Amino acid sequence: MRLDERVRYMLLIYSSAESWNGMSADERRAIGTGHAELVRQLGASGEYVSGGGLADPSLTATVKVRDDAIEATDGPFAEAKEHLAGYYVVDVPDQEAAVAIAARMPDARYVAVEVRPVSTQM
Repeated sequence: MRLDERVRYMLLIYSSAESWNGMSADERRAIGTGHAELVRQLGASGEYVSGGGLADPSLTATVKVRDDAIEATDGPFAEAKEHLAGYYVVDVPDQEAAVAIAARMPDARYVAVEVRPVSTQM
């Protein structure tokens, strides 16, 4: 990779009802304002590509096609304690930079943030 090349990483925020319900109203507000500030900083530095929060997993539909038949079920595919709650896509020089941003995310103090390169092949 050339020094001027950058890589896109998806920062996946995992949460659970237990972790969210265990927070005070002030802690929840701090997470929201923390995200707003981080997005502002990453936008100013040119590292922010996109991001967003996801609705409650109970509103999820999972779609599979088997033998040309569409199967759509309510809820997430896997019953798990934690669920994907939101994401950022960042454009940075390397994984180390993406990990540093993930560590700045307010959720990282409470739940996991996964750092994964975005594939350039699709």
